[in-house]
Amino acid sequence: MSMLKKHAVKVVFSTVLTTIGSMAIVAPVYAQLRVEVSGVGSNQIPVAIAAFADEGLTPQQVTTIIKDDLVRSGYFKIIDVATVMTETTPINFGEWKSKGADALVVGSVQRLSDGRFDVRYKLMDTLKSATLSGFSLATPPANTRLTAHRIADDIYEKLIGVRGAFSTRVAYVTKAGSEYRLEVADADGEGTQVALRSNEPIISPAWSPDGTKVAYVSFEAKKPVVYVQNLVTRERTVIANYKGSNSAPAWSPDGSKLAIALSRDGLTQIFTVNANGSGLQKLTSSSGIDTEPQFSADGQSIYFLSDRSGGPQIYRMSVNGGEAKRVTFSGSYNITPRISPDGRTLAYISRREGKFQLYVLDLASGQEQRLSDTTKDESPSFSPNGRYIMYATESGRRGSLAVVSVDGKVKQKLTVQAGDIREPTWGPFMK
Repeated sequence: MSMLKKHAVKVVFSTVLTTIGSMAIVAPVYAQLRVEVSGVGSNQIPVAIAAFADEGLTPQQVTTIIKDDLVRSGYFKIIDVATVMTETTPINFGEWKSKGADALVVGSVQRLSDGRFDVRYKLMDTLKSATLSGFSLATPPANTRLTAHRIADDIYEKLIGVRGAFSTRVAYVTKAGSEYRLEVADADGEGTQVALRSNEPIISPAWSPDGTKVAYVSFEAKKPVVYVQNLVTRERTVIANYKGSNSAPAWSPDGSKLAIALSRDGLTQIFTVNANGSGLQKLTSSSGIDTEPQFSADGQSIYFLSDRSGGPQIYRMSVNGGEAKRVTFSGSYNITPRISPDGRTLAYISRREGKFQLYVLDLASGQEQRLSDTTKDESPSFSPNGRYIMYATESGRRGSLAVVSVDGKVKQKLTVQAGDIREPTWGPFMK
Protein backbone atom coordinates (compact mmCIF):
# COMPACT_ATOMS: atom_id res chain seq x y z
CA MET A 1 0.00 0.00 0.00
CA SER A 2 1.37 3.46 -0.91
CA MET A 3 2.25 5.99 1.77
CA LEU A 4 -0.68 8.16 0.66
CA LYS A 5 -3.11 5.26 0.95
CA LYS A 6 -1.75 4.44 4.39
CA HIS A 7 -2.18 8.04 5.39
CA ALA A 8 -5.72 8.19 4.04
CA VAL A 9 -6.77 5.13 5.98
CA LYS A 10 -4.48 5.40 9.01
CA VAL A 11 -5.92 5.10 12.46
CA VAL A 12 -5.77 8.31 14.43
CA PHE A 13 -7.20 9.07 17.77
CA SER A 14 -9.34 11.99 18.86
CA THR A 15 -12.72 13.35 19.82
CA VAL A 16 -14.34 16.61 20.73
CA LEU A 17 -16.13 18.26 23.51
CA THR A 18 -19.46 19.70 24.26
CA THR A 19 -20.36 23.11 25.54
CA ILE A 20 -18.04 24.55 28.16
CA GLY A 21 -19.34 24.44 31.68
CA SER A 22 -22.32 22.22 30.82
CA MET A 23 -20.74 19.18 29.23
CA ALA A 24 -22.72 15.99 28.87
CA ILE A 25 -19.49 14.11 29.48
CA VAL A 26 -19.57 12.49 32.89
CA ALA A 27 -16.85 9.93 33.44
CA PRO A 28 -13.97 9.20 35.79
CA VAL A 29 -11.14 11.70 35.63
CA TYR A 30 -7.80 10.40 34.39
CA ALA A 31 -4.24 11.67 34.68
CA GLN A 32 -3.91 15.32 33.77
CA LEU A 33 -1.81 16.40 30.85
CA ARG A 34 1.54 17.72 31.99
CA VAL A 35 2.52 20.92 30.17
CA GLU A 36 6.15 21.98 29.75
CA VAL A 37 6.84 25.39 28.21
CA SER A 38 10.00 26.44 26.38
CA GLY A 39 10.73 29.66 24.52
CA VAL A 40 9.08 33.07 24.80
CA GLY A 41 7.56 35.60 22.45
CA SER A 42 9.76 38.22 20.83
CA ASN A 43 8.21 40.89 23.06
CA GLN A 44 7.04 39.98 26.57
CA ILE A 45 4.64 42.31 28.36
CA PRO A 46 5.38 42.71 32.09
CA VAL A 47 2.14 42.25 34.06
CA ALA A 48 1.75 42.53 37.84
CA ILE A 49 -0.94 40.20 39.23
CA ALA A 50 -2.11 40.69 42.80
CA ALA A 51 -3.77 37.89 44.75
CA PHE A 52 -7.54 38.26 44.54
CA ALA A 53 -9.09 39.08 47.91
CA ASP A 54 -10.78 36.06 49.57
CA GLU A 55 -9.94 33.73 46.67
CA GLY A 56 -9.39 31.04 49.30
CA LEU A 57 -13.18 30.60 49.27
CA THR A 58 -13.05 29.03 45.81
CA PRO A 59 -11.98 25.42 45.04
CA GLN A 60 -9.05 26.67 42.92
CA GLN A 61 -6.85 29.74 43.26
CA VAL A 62 -8.02 32.19 40.60
CA THR A 63 -4.79 34.15 40.40
CA THR A 64 -2.67 31.00 40.02
CA ILE A 65 -4.72 29.88 37.02
CA ILE A 66 -4.51 33.34 35.44
CA LYS A 67 -0.73 33.49 35.94
CA ASP A 68 -0.22 29.99 34.55
CA ASP A 69 -2.30 30.81 31.46
CA LEU A 70 -0.35 33.97 30.70
CA VAL A 71 3.04 32.33 31.30
CA ARG A 72 2.10 29.39 29.07
CA SER A 73 1.27 31.77 26.23
CA GLY A 74 4.89 32.92 26.15
CA TYR A 75 3.99 36.59 25.71
CA PHE A 76 3.86 37.81 29.32
CA LYS A 77 6.38 38.30 32.11
CA ILE A 78 4.62 37.98 35.46
CA ILE A 79 5.54 40.35 38.27
CA ASP A 80 4.37 38.86 41.56
CA VAL A 81 2.63 41.12 44.04
CA ALA A 82 3.15 40.42 47.73
CA THR A 83 -0.08 42.04 48.89
CA VAL A 84 -3.76 41.32 48.29
CA MET A 85 -5.49 43.98 46.22
CA THR A 86 -9.15 44.27 45.27
CA GLU A 87 -10.76 46.02 42.35
CA THR A 88 -11.51 48.98 44.66
CA THR A 89 -8.00 49.37 46.09
CA PRO A 90 -6.55 52.86 45.31
CA ILE A 91 -3.72 52.51 42.81
CA ASN A 92 -0.44 54.41 42.81
CA PHE A 93 0.38 54.04 39.13
CA GLY A 94 3.82 55.62 39.52
CA GLU A 95 4.78 52.90 41.99
CA TRP A 96 3.86 50.14 39.54
CA LYS A 97 5.70 51.87 36.70
CA SER A 98 8.82 51.94 38.86
CA LYS A 99 8.46 48.19 39.42
CA GLY A 100 8.50 47.64 35.67
CA ALA A 101 4.84 46.67 35.27
CA ASP A 102 3.04 47.79 32.11
CA ALA A 103 -0.24 46.41 33.45
CA LEU A 104 -1.76 45.51 36.80
CA VAL A 105 -4.43 42.89 37.54
CA VAL A 106 -6.49 42.99 40.76
CA GLY A 107 -9.74 41.42 41.92
CA SER A 108 -11.78 39.74 44.61
CA VAL A 109 -14.08 36.80 45.33
CA GLN A 110 -17.37 36.97 47.25
CA ARG A 111 -19.69 34.10 48.17
CA LEU A 112 -23.28 34.64 47.04
CA SER A 113 -26.35 33.44 48.91
CA ASP A 114 -27.11 30.81 46.24
CA GLY A 115 -23.70 29.15 46.66
CA ARG A 116 -22.08 30.73 43.63
CA PHE A 117 -19.05 33.01 43.74
CA ASP A 118 -18.94 36.57 42.47
CA VAL A 119 -15.49 36.90 40.88
CA ARG A 120 -14.56 40.52 40.19
CA TYR A 121 -11.57 41.60 38.16
CA LYS A 122 -9.94 44.78 36.88
CA LEU A 123 -7.07 45.32 34.42
CA MET A 124 -5.17 48.61 34.51
CA ASP A 125 -2.66 50.22 32.18
CA THR A 126 0.05 51.61 34.47
CA LEU A 127 1.72 53.57 31.66
CA LYS A 128 -1.45 55.51 30.86
CA SER A 129 -2.76 55.44 34.46
CA ALA A 130 -6.10 54.13 33.18
CA THR A 131 -8.45 51.17 33.52
CA LEU A 132 -8.32 48.92 30.46
CA SER A 133 -11.00 46.40 31.35
CA GLY A 134 -12.92 44.73 34.13
CA PHE A 135 -16.01 42.68 34.82
CA SER A 136 -17.82 40.56 37.36
CA LEU A 137 -18.81 36.92 36.84
CA ALA A 138 -21.15 34.88 39.06
CA THR A 139 -19.86 31.34 38.81
CA PRO A 140 -20.73 27.97 40.36
CA PRO A 141 -17.85 26.42 42.33
CA ALA A 142 -17.29 23.82 39.58
CA ASN A 143 -16.66 26.58 37.03
CA THR A 144 -13.95 28.41 38.96
CA ARG A 145 -11.27 27.35 36.48
CA LEU A 146 -13.40 28.46 33.53
CA THR A 147 -13.94 31.88 35.10
CA ALA A 148 -10.20 32.29 35.68
CA HIS A 149 -9.52 31.25 32.07
CA ARG A 150 -12.01 33.87 30.86
CA ILE A 151 -10.21 36.56 32.85
CA ALA A 152 -6.92 35.44 31.30
CA ASP A 153 -8.60 35.57 27.88
CA ASP A 154 -9.63 39.17 28.51
CA ILE A 155 -6.13 40.16 29.64
CA TYR A 156 -4.61 38.51 26.55
CA GLU A 157 -7.04 40.26 24.22
CA LYS A 158 -6.67 43.71 25.77
CA LEU A 159 -2.85 43.57 25.85
CA ILE A 160 -2.07 41.54 22.71
CA GLY A 161 -5.00 42.56 20.53
CA VAL A 162 -6.05 38.99 19.72
CA ARG A 163 -8.83 37.02 21.38
CA GLY A 164 -7.52 34.68 24.08
CA ALA A 165 -8.09 30.91 23.83
CA PHE A 166 -7.46 29.84 27.43
CA SER A 167 -11.14 29.01 28.04
CA THR A 168 -11.30 26.65 25.07
CA ARG A 169 -10.88 22.89 25.24
CA VAL A 170 -8.68 20.35 23.53
CA ALA A 171 -9.47 16.74 22.68
CA TYR A 172 -7.37 13.68 21.99
CA VAL A 173 -7.41 9.93 22.49
CA THR A 174 -5.21 8.03 24.86
CA LYS A 175 -4.64 4.43 23.81
CA ALA A 176 -3.81 2.10 26.68
CA GLY A 177 -3.65 -1.60 25.84
CA SER A 178 -6.59 -2.40 23.60
CA GLU A 179 -8.73 0.46 24.90
CA TYR A 180 -9.17 3.80 23.15
CA ARG A 181 -10.23 6.57 25.52
CA LEU A 182 -11.59 9.70 23.93
CA GLU A 183 -10.65 12.44 26.36
CA VAL A 184 -11.23 16.18 26.61
CA ALA A 185 -9.41 18.72 28.74
CA ASP A 186 -9.03 22.42 29.32
CA ALA A 187 -6.51 24.10 27.02
CA ASP A 188 -4.06 23.99 29.94
CA GLY A 189 -4.37 20.21 30.23
CA GLU A 190 -6.46 20.30 33.42
CA GLY A 191 -9.97 18.97 33.95
CA THR A 192 -9.50 15.81 31.91
CA GLN A 193 -12.66 13.78 31.35
CA VAL A 194 -13.39 10.63 29.36
CA ALA A 195 -15.97 11.16 26.64
CA LEU A 196 -15.98 7.68 25.17
CA ARG A 197 -14.35 4.26 25.54
CA SER A 198 -13.99 1.92 22.61
CA ASN A 199 -12.19 -1.23 21.55
CA GLU A 200 -12.43 -0.06 17.92
CA PRO A 201 -10.44 2.79 16.38
CA ILE A 202 -11.73 6.19 15.36
CA ILE A 203 -10.25 8.19 12.49
CA SER A 204 -10.55 11.73 11.13
CA PRO A 205 -12.43 13.55 13.92
CA ALA A 206 -13.65 17.07 13.16
CA TRP A 207 -15.40 19.70 15.31
CA SER A 208 -18.57 21.41 14.28
CA PRO A 209 -18.12 25.20 14.24
CA ASP A 210 -20.33 25.61 17.34
CA GLY A 211 -18.43 22.92 19.28
CA THR A 212 -21.53 20.88 20.12
CA LYS A 213 -21.01 18.11 17.55
CA VAL A 214 -18.18 16.03 16.18
CA ALA A 215 -17.91 14.19 12.90
CA TYR A 216 -15.68 11.14 12.87
CA VAL A 217 -15.13 7.76 11.29
CA SER A 218 -15.79 4.70 13.44
CA PHE A 219 -14.81 1.12 12.70
CA GLU A 220 -17.36 -0.34 15.12
CA ALA A 221 -19.26 -1.85 12.16
CA LYS A 222 -15.99 -3.50 11.02
CA LYS A 223 -15.77 -0.93 8.19
CA PRO A 224 -15.20 2.82 8.13
CA VAL A 225 -18.45 4.79 8.53
CA VAL A 226 -18.78 8.57 8.96
CA TYR A 227 -20.92 9.70 11.90
CA VAL A 228 -21.94 13.03 13.38
CA GLN A 229 -22.49 12.92 17.10
CA ASN A 230 -24.22 15.54 19.23
CA LEU A 231 -22.11 15.70 22.37
CA VAL A 232 -24.85 17.21 24.47
CA THR A 233 -27.58 14.67 23.67
CA ARG A 234 -25.16 11.94 22.43
CA GLU A 235 -27.47 11.39 19.43
CA ARG A 236 -25.58 10.04 16.41
CA THR A 237 -26.35 10.39 12.70
CA VAL A 238 -24.83 8.26 9.95
CA ILE A 239 -23.45 10.65 7.35
CA ALA A 240 -21.75 8.24 4.96
CA ASN A 241 -21.95 4.45 4.87
CA TYR A 242 -21.19 3.67 1.24
CA LYS A 243 -19.28 0.82 -0.34
CA GLY A 244 -15.56 1.04 0.36
CA SER A 245 -13.92 3.66 2.54
CA ASN A 246 -15.87 6.55 4.08
CA SER A 247 -13.40 8.95 5.65
CA ALA A 248 -11.93 12.38 6.44
CA PRO A 249 -15.00 14.49 7.34
CA ALA A 250 -14.50 18.26 7.60
CA TRP A 251 -17.13 20.90 8.44
CA SER A 252 -17.99 23.94 6.39
CA PRO A 253 -17.60 27.21 8.36
CA ASP A 254 -21.36 27.61 8.74
CA GLY A 255 -21.85 24.00 9.88
CA SER A 256 -24.33 23.17 7.12
CA LYS A 257 -22.15 20.77 5.14
CA LEU A 258 -19.24 18.38 5.44
CA ALA A 259 -16.57 17.50 2.94
CA ILE A 260 -15.71 13.79 2.98
CA ALA A 261 -13.52 11.31 1.10
CA LEU A 262 -15.22 8.24 -0.42
CA SER A 263 -13.92 5.31 -2.45
CA ARG A 264 -17.42 4.21 -3.51
CA ASP A 265 -16.55 4.62 -7.20
CA GLY A 266 -13.04 3.14 -7.01
CA LEU A 267 -10.23 5.54 -6.11
CA THR A 268 -10.85 7.80 -3.11
CA GLN A 269 -12.32 11.15 -4.20
CA ILE A 270 -13.74 14.29 -2.53
CA PHE A 271 -17.48 14.75 -1.94
CA THR A 272 -19.67 17.17 0.00
CA VAL A 273 -22.75 16.22 1.96
CA ASN A 274 -25.31 18.05 4.06
CA ALA A 275 -24.84 17.85 7.83
CA ASN A 276 -27.76 15.42 8.05
CA GLY A 277 -26.31 13.04 5.46
CA SER A 278 -28.40 14.16 2.50
CA GLY A 279 -27.39 15.89 -0.72
CA LEU A 280 -24.21 13.97 -1.60
CA GLN A 281 -22.20 15.72 -4.36
CA LYS A 282 -18.97 14.60 -5.99
CA LEU A 283 -16.28 17.29 -6.38
CA THR A 284 -13.23 15.49 -7.79
CA SER A 285 -12.81 12.87 -10.51
CA SER A 286 -9.04 12.52 -10.78
CA SER A 287 -6.89 9.54 -11.72
CA GLY A 288 -5.21 9.72 -8.31
CA ILE A 289 -6.23 9.50 -4.68
CA ASP A 290 -7.92 12.67 -3.34
CA THR A 291 -8.51 12.85 0.41
CA GLU A 292 -8.26 14.98 3.58
CA PRO A 293 -10.54 17.84 2.45
CA GLN A 294 -10.63 21.07 4.46
CA PHE A 295 -12.89 24.06 3.83
CA SER A 296 -11.28 27.47 3.47
CA ALA A 297 -12.10 30.02 6.16
CA ASP A 298 -14.68 31.72 3.91
CA GLY A 299 -16.21 28.42 2.84
CA GLN A 300 -15.66 29.13 -0.86
CA SER A 301 -12.78 26.73 -1.45
CA ILE A 302 -11.65 23.28 -0.39
CA TYR A 303 -8.05 22.30 0.25
CA PHE A 304 -7.25 18.62 -0.12
CA LEU A 305 -4.48 16.06 -0.45
CA SER A 306 -3.83 14.35 -3.79
CA ASP A 307 -1.14 12.24 -5.43
CA ARG A 308 -2.25 13.26 -8.94
CA SER A 309 1.17 14.84 -9.59
CA GLY A 310 2.99 11.62 -8.65
CA GLY A 311 3.49 12.31 -4.95
CA PRO A 312 1.24 13.59 -2.16
CA GLN A 313 0.71 17.36 -2.41
CA ILE A 314 -1.94 19.85 -1.31
CA TYR A 315 -4.38 21.38 -3.79
CA ARG A 316 -7.20 23.92 -3.70
CA MET A 317 -10.43 23.99 -5.67
CA SER A 318 -13.78 25.77 -5.63
CA VAL A 319 -16.38 24.38 -3.26
CA ASN A 320 -18.48 23.83 -6.37
CA GLY A 321 -15.83 21.70 -8.04
CA GLY A 322 -13.87 22.47 -11.17
CA GLU A 323 -10.15 22.97 -11.71
CA ALA A 324 -7.80 22.15 -8.82
CA LYS A 325 -4.66 24.25 -8.33
CA ARG A 326 -1.58 22.94 -6.59
CA VAL A 327 -0.64 24.85 -3.42
CA THR A 328 2.50 23.13 -2.05
CA PHE A 329 5.65 22.92 -4.16
CA SER A 330 8.53 22.70 -1.67
CA GLY A 331 9.30 19.08 -0.88
CA SER A 332 7.96 15.94 -2.53
CA TYR A 333 5.64 14.82 0.28
CA ASN A 334 3.16 17.26 1.90
CA ILE A 335 0.06 16.00 3.72
CA THR A 336 -2.67 16.90 6.24
CA PRO A 337 -3.72 20.44 5.22
CA ARG A 338 -5.16 22.67 7.95
CA ILE A 339 -6.24 26.28 7.40
CA SER A 340 -5.86 29.04 9.99
CA PRO A 341 -9.08 30.70 11.19
CA ASP A 342 -8.27 33.87 9.23
CA GLY A 343 -7.61 31.87 6.06
CA ARG A 344 -4.11 33.27 5.56
CA THR A 345 -1.94 30.36 6.67
CA LEU A 346 -1.78 26.70 5.65
CA ALA A 347 -0.34 24.23 8.15
CA TYR A 348 0.74 20.77 7.00
CA ILE A 349 3.14 17.91 7.61
CA SER A 350 6.07 17.60 5.23
CA ARG A 351 8.48 14.69 4.90
CA ARG A 352 12.01 15.84 4.16
CA GLU A 353 15.22 13.89 4.71
CA GLY A 354 13.15 11.17 6.35
CA LYS A 355 11.64 13.53 8.94
CA PHE A 356 7.93 14.26 9.27
CA GLN A 357 7.72 17.85 10.51
CA LEU A 358 5.21 20.67 10.91
CA TYR A 359 5.36 23.49 8.37
CA VAL A 360 3.27 26.59 7.69
CA LEU A 361 2.84 28.43 4.42
CA ASP A 362 1.81 32.07 4.08
CA LEU A 363 -0.69 31.75 1.26
CA ALA A 364 -0.25 35.36 0.07
CA SER A 365 3.53 35.53 -0.02
CA GLY A 366 4.37 31.85 -0.53
CA GLN A 367 6.78 32.05 2.41
CA GLU A 368 7.26 28.67 4.11
CA GLN A 369 8.47 28.05 7.67
CA ARG A 370 9.24 24.90 9.64
CA LEU A 371 7.80 25.13 13.15
CA SER A 372 8.78 21.83 14.78
CA ASP A 373 12.10 20.26 15.68
CA THR A 374 10.61 16.80 16.27
CA THR A 375 10.70 14.17 13.52
CA LYS A 376 7.45 12.16 13.64
CA ASP A 377 4.78 14.86 13.56
CA GLU A 378 1.18 14.49 12.45
CA SER A 379 -2.31 15.97 12.78
CA PRO A 380 -1.88 19.76 13.18
CA SER A 381 -4.78 21.73 14.65
CA PHE A 382 -4.97 25.53 14.91
CA SER A 383 -6.12 27.22 18.10
CA PRO A 384 -9.34 29.15 17.40
CA ASN A 385 -7.48 32.47 17.63
CA GLY A 386 -4.94 31.26 15.07
CA ARG A 387 -1.92 32.01 17.27
CA TYR A 388 -0.91 28.42 18.09
CA ILE A 389 -0.88 24.98 16.46
CA MET A 390 -1.26 21.74 18.39
CA TYR A 391 0.03 18.55 16.80
CA ALA A 392 0.84 14.94 17.64
CA THR A 393 4.39 13.68 17.74
CA GLU A 394 6.49 11.06 19.53
CA SER A 395 8.43 11.32 22.75
CA GLY A 396 10.38 8.31 23.97
CA ARG A 397 8.55 6.04 21.50
CA ARG A 398 5.19 7.14 22.89
CA GLY A 399 2.64 9.41 21.30
CA SER A 400 2.56 12.87 22.83
CA LEU A 401 1.16 16.29 21.99
CA ALA A 402 2.97 19.53 21.30
CA VAL A 403 1.94 23.16 20.84
CA VAL A 404 3.90 25.79 18.96
CA SER A 405 3.15 29.45 18.29
CA VAL A 406 2.74 30.31 14.61
CA ASP A 407 5.96 32.33 14.74
CA GLY A 408 7.79 29.28 16.12
CA LYS A 409 9.05 31.06 19.25
CA VAL A 410 6.87 29.51 21.95
CA LYS A 411 6.72 25.72 22.37
CA GLN A 412 4.84 23.43 24.74
CA LYS A 413 5.01 19.70 25.30
CA LEU A 414 1.99 17.82 26.66
CA THR A 415 2.38 14.33 28.06
CA VAL A 416 0.59 11.85 30.32
CA GLN A 417 2.17 9.27 32.61
CA ALA A 418 0.85 6.28 30.72
CA GLY A 419 -0.60 5.61 27.28
CA ASP A 420 -0.23 6.91 23.75
CA ILE A 421 -1.83 10.24 22.77
CA ARG A 422 -2.79 10.84 19.15
CA GLU A 423 -4.64 13.19 16.79
CA PRO A 424 -5.39 16.28 18.86
CA THR A 425 -8.15 18.68 17.92
CA TRP A 426 -8.47 22.17 19.36
CA GLY A 427 -12.06 23.14 20.02
CA PRO A 428 -13.69 26.35 18.79
CA PHE A 429 -14.56 29.45 20.77
CA MET A 430 -17.72 28.79 22.75
CA LYS A 431 -20.54 31.30 22.97
